[in-house]
Amino acid sequence: MGDFVPGQPGGAVDLNQAFQEYLVVKDEERLRQVMMSGSRLVRHFAKLYASGRQTEDLMQSGYEGLLKALGRFDSSRGVLFSTYAAHCIMGEIRHHIRKEASYACPAAVAELQARINRFVDDYMKENGQIPSLSQIAEFVNVCEEGVVQAMRAGFVSLDEIELHKIQSLKYESFCLPIEDRIVLEQALYKLTELQQRVIHLLFYKDMTQTEAASQLGISQRSVSRILRKSLNLLSRILS
Repeated sequence: MGDFVPGQPGGAVDLNQAFQEYLVVKDEERLRQVMMSGSRLVRHFAKLYASGRQTEDLMQSGYEGLLKALGRFDSSRGVLFSTYAAHCIMGEIRHHIRKEASYACPAAVAELQARINRFVDDYMKENGQIPSLSQIAEFVNVCEEGVVQAMRAGFVSLDEIELHKIQSLKYESFCLPIEDRIVLEQALYKLTELQQRVIHLLFYKDMTQTEAASQLGISQRSVSRILRKSLNLLSRILS
């Protein structure tokens, strides 16, 4: 695995150098230098996971991750301190977002977020550096602005997210584009709970109307009537 050596903001020394100097003399000045040198990593992950909304809380979480890295780093692992610090900073920011997330997140977008997180983790482990936004977008097959909007979901109201910007870069055979999945999912939310269950059993579980009726404890005729009404409503919503 490669080792990530971050570029530094003006006046700051390399993070690994700052860490080595801190090991020699653990005073307040050298700790301050480590925090300054690691600020680029904190800002980077705060920007990635808050999509430009670099709140004080997210930045604070990032610095807490840097401090944890400072106290837990084991040089016998064979990686640079900056590589380990990047993982700790990213982990603390993710933890903060999960804890604070209080808004609805469409299932398709939540799945996209998980794919983005896995790619970032795997890329850093394999390459020892942070993937660019364009690399993330290419891997998950979603335009760059779509990645930015997706990372905001759950952290802000859906009204603040431009869901229409989450679009596939290229269409894949036998796979519904993510923009269509989001539109369909949003439309399904407007159905009643019973209507949603009927649609789910028939189209997602691939049940027959008779099987769905047995599952729901209603007649097959009722399932047929609910299905017809649901499809008509979805057609009006999507048109």
